[in-house]
Amino acid sequence: MSELKIRPATEHDVDSLLAFERGVVAEERPLNATLKVGEVHYYDVAELVASDESMVLVAEVDGVLVGTGHASIKPSLDYLKHDRHAYLGLMYVDPKFRRRGIIQAIIEALMVWSRTQGVADYYLDVYSLNGPAIKAYEKLGFKPNLVEMSLHD
Repeated sequence: MSELKIRPATEHDVDSLLAFERGVVAEERPLNATLKVGEVHYYDVAELVASDESMVLVAEVDGVLVGTGHASIKPSLDYLKHDRHAYLGLMYVDPKFRRRGIIQAIIEALMVWSRTQGVADYYLDVYSLNGPAIKAYEKLGFKPNLVEMSLHD
């Protein structure tokens, strides 16, 4: 693989980040029949890029954006041992660049940033049927913690 560069996203990357978000939604749509028809946004991408409480990273290969991920510092629930945690999301790598360790590099960099914010607890959401994503997260030490169940009558 050519040289991989992980860097903070800028406002100039927002259009590419929105395209990555569309990619995430397209891949997750078959896993969640409750997503509404049409355009869906999980995040306010421009706000994430601008926020001091979030870090959005992009992965570049030869100057072309090929992936992204973000960490947002959030208050933890009162009954947890930690006061704050990092929520990781918007994890996406262009299909042509998958299986090269890019998402792991992004997550590791987000964890480094989170530690500089005084946070060492990390959470993310992944669909139970998204085996490749689960495998990638498990390689980094993530473990299943809570299963959300739903019923739609």
